[in-house]
Order: sequence, then C-alpha cells, then structure tokens
Amino acid sequence: MIKQRFYFDTSVFGGIYDTEFEEDSIQLFEKVKLGQIICVYSDLTEAELFESPEKVKTFFRDLKKEYLEFVSVNDEALALARKYIDQKVVGKTSFDDCVHIALATIHKVDILVSWNFKHIVNIYRIRGYNSVNLSCGYQILEIRSPKDIISYEN
Repeated sequence: MIKQRFYFDTSVFGGIYDTEFEEDSIQLFEKVKLGQIICVYSDLTEAELFESPEKVKTFFRDLKKEYLEFVSVNDEALALARKYIDQKVVGKTSFDDCVHIALATIHKVDILVSWNFKHIVNIYRIRGYNSVNLSCGYQILEIRSPKDIISYEN
C-alpha cells in the first residue's frame, strides 16, 4: 500500500501543546509514528519552528526520520507563492503561508494539514489557491485541519 504524504505546516507541530488542538494533533502524529502517513515538511517549517517553544522543537527533533520527508523552498515555490499574493488570495503578510501551499502543491502531497483557519484552511482561500494552481498547470491541493482528517477516519 502506498503511504499518503501529508504536508504539515508549522501550526500542526505547535498544536501538540495547545489545549484546543492537542488531541487531534497527537492522533495525527500517532499515524506518522505508526508509519501510516509520511509527514512532509520544509526548510521554512524548520525556520518557523526555530522560533517555537523548546518543547515543540524537541517534539519535532524526536520524530523518527523514516516517517518524514524533507522538501526545500526553491524558485518554483517562491514564484507560485507570489502568484497567490498577486491574485489576492491572501495579503502580502501571508507570504510564508503561500510558500507552504506552493511547496505542498509542487511536491504533489495528498493533503496539506494546518490549524491556520484564517489564511489556509478556509474554503474561500482554498478555492483561490486552487484556482491559481489550475491556471498555472498544477493539480488541485487538498487542504484540511488535523480534526478533519481524524474525524473522517472515525
């Protein structure tokens, strides 16, 4: 069976220690630890995690590397992220969020997972990102919260 690849934005790692998001985040990482899904992350995720509390950094460092896939920010991702901004899907201050979306799109992950409901897991934003993706020759990106993924499976 081919393992699904989920791009985790930084909020999912932080969700482990947030009372509102803790339960679903832990269940999602359990799937990673059981080898049921591959956690795709980027150098942008690492840079953002560098600003996180020590316990979040430690949690990330302790994840087994065989269940992780690293992708790098590149010119293609930056160009696509700029298109999201140019098309007014989100404002300029959300550029890093756009880079996460672009990386997930370019690397053809099965789902991008995030707790960011304002700029990422938002039906209007998702439609905007996917409109740009299609117009640029990319596939549609599935975007969900960890809660969506956990509750769909139960």
